[in-house]
Amino acid sequence: MPNAQVLEAKKATVSALAEQMKGATAGVFVDYKGITVEQDTKLRNDFREAGVSYSVVKNTLTRLAARECGYDFDELLNGTTSFAVTTGDPIAPARIVSQFAKQNKILAIKGGFVEGKVVSVEELNAFGELTSKNDLVAQVLGTLLAPISSLAFVLDQIRLQKEEGGAAPAEAAPAAE
Repeated sequence: MPNAQVLEAKKATVSALAEQMKGATAGVFVDYKGITVEQDTKLRNDFREAGVSYSVVKNTLTRLAARECGYDFDELLNGTTSFAVTTGDPIAPARIVSQFAKQNKILAIKGGFVEGKVVSVEELNAFGELTSKNDLVAQVLGTLLAPISSLAFVLDQIRLQKEEGGAAPAEAAPAAE
């Protein structure tokens, strides 16, 4: 039987994990077995740049926190498990893990959730193929700005043409008087 201090520390960990899950837009559980320190450092840097929190978690405590949030991850939480969670871009954790797994052939997505819904490994891997939210917004804005930019260019060319062509007749007109 664990002493009271250990039990309170575990309760605090479960509570913190549950709060993290409740406030998250997405979370991904990852099997990190076989990853080197160098690879782990690179992965953590990638997560940090994307605003994703990444940590190694204890399966039992994570299972309790997930139940508190209404999730059932009992089948996933076995073996070595890490947890990537974000309150920002919901596809960022899956995309980063998926891209890293393709390059290194080590990590494997176990499962996760996106905006309150439990999603399968296949769905999370499909999210890994999508571009980031910011890239999609940039593409849409670029598409919207292209006609406006083209119009501005054409109008500027017409203005330049009129200034060049219109200056000579204006000078010639006063001389004719």
